[in-house]
Amino acid sequence: MPEGDTVLQTAKRLHSALAGQVLTRSDLRVPRFATADLTGRTVLDVSSRGKHLLTRIEGGLTLHSHLRMDGAWRIYTPGERWRGGPAHQIRAILANSAHTAVGYRLPVLELLRTREEEKAVGHLGPDLLGPDWNADTALHHLLADPARPLGEALLDQRNLAGIGNVYKCELCFLARATPWLPIGRLPEPTATLLVTTAKQLLEANRDNPVRTTTVGARLRTAAAPASRARRPSENLWVYGRTHRPCLRCGTPIRASEQDSRPTYWCPRCQSGPTP
Repeated sequence: MPEGDTVLQTAKRLHSALAGQVLTRSDLRVPRFATADLTGRTVLDVSSRGKHLLTRIEGGLTLHSHLRMDGAWRIYTPGERWRGGPAHQIRAILANSAHTAVGYRLPVLELLRTREEEKAVGHLGPDLLGPDWNADTALHHLLADPARPLGEALLDQRNLAGIGNVYKCELCFLARATPWLPIGRLPEPTATLLVTTAKQLLEANRDNPVRTTTVGARLRTAAAPASRARRPSENLWVYGRTHRPCLRCGTPIRASEQDSRPTYWCPRCQSGPTP
């Protein structure tokens, strides 16, 4: 599932290709909006809110999309071959004279009045990469249910928006807690620093094509020496590293599922319950 930094990068690419340009083609391939025609309207801007994409269009309209597990927007120039998947997976086409944006496998695609955007994204907590970010509010949301497992609380977009499964696992490692630890059992300073570190990690990767969590965040200083050189395969502490040695202690990384998502942790560095 794309995380907040990936969705922000997608929004930037779409904005660069579409904003300020008149649409010469519009095709929304979902039954509810199949007859909607945006041709002749100017795209005003494209922005992200958490993991949601909002394409604002002249006339007070917003095209809301969400990538979920495997959705994607691809951008092509005239004559370029479309390579995002078979035609039956295309859910949206927005084109101008210079670029064509094609949305593949989009599980959420709806056309809203711009004034009603909050119906789609108003439930989200503070956006880690947005102007509404508020660390105190995010911490308050996270700790509202002390019995809730840490990993579940981090993934709940109503608490703070932008964390996906990769950052969930990495943040739990940096906090030295398993994803199944009730969040209320985190020491208060650790919980506070966890929120700060989440912000730092997404900010550090907002423009990076290859995500890395093994350099630059404050919680990380408790996990490994900052000066240790890392190979490209060591961009992440635990995610996707099943049976490989922990970058801190050398213990093999373990994997299980949490809410049907693959979840990784170090059994030595991280304390708390496990499956």
